[in-house]
Amino acid sequence: GNCSIVFIHGLTGDRERTWRAEEASSPWPQILLPSIIPNARILTFGYDAYVADWRRVVSESRISNYAWKLLTELSKFRQNDQKASLQKEQPIIFVCHGLGGLVCEDALVKSNERCEPHLSSIFRSTLGIAFFGTPHRGAGLARWAELLAKSIGRIKQTNHHILEVLKSDSDTLARIQDSFHAIVKTRNTKGLPPIELTCFYEELPLPGIGLVVPQHSAILPGFISIGIHNNHKDMTKLRSLEDPGFTALCGELKRWLR
Repeated sequence: GNCSIVFIHGLTGDRERTWRAEEASSPWPQILLPSIIPNARILTFGYDAYVADWRRVVSESRISNYAWKLLTELSKFRQNDQKASLQKEQPIIFVCHGLGGLVCEDALVKSNERCEPHLSSIFRSTLGIAFFGTPHRGAGLARWAELLAKSIGRIKQTNHHILEVLKSDSDTLARIQDSFHAIVKTRNTKGLPPIELTCFYEELPLPGIGLVVPQHSAILPGFISIGIHNNHKDMTKLRSLEDPGFTALCGELKRWLR
């Protein structure tokens, strides 16, 4: 393939379910995407988002651990790949949902800090990131945490703990994002092409909860933003080649790969 597209799920998702429509047999990156971008290699990154000890769920070390795992697994995969084909560093595109966007940002910050070529090449090779319902505002982060906790609280009784952790950690999350935007801005000083960023935001409320990441929190000024006519949980479950969300995402991916 001539590029890798890496899918990263959110806090209550997993590598299959997040990307699979209700009535579909398989996730759409597997069944729909290859017909549009045939020579891409499709990868899904899974992490243990539904952990037993909710009090630690989004502590700094958690996000940092997920990010490190993403960075090392992806670089290992690419190394094996390059041995096989001796090709130059393949461009990478990330597609992220919710917290997955923060994990991705942190992984790229880590990649940029490393001097080992196999780790630093991940940031260098990144072509673009599509964010689905990732909160990009410090203030929005605490509110997002609260709503997410509510939506989980219906399943788990530990509502209160998660809430406290997520709220108190919103400054950590904001720090990750500040570092990420700093490296996005300075890419040209390293002679690298800019990273394309497109933000997809939910247009429908989650029943009984509301908008988890409202438009103003999900968009980045100066970058393209696109509404998805669905709620936070289902916005990544694209149904068909005609699904407006699917055509919008593919339009962006094709533009980046030109």
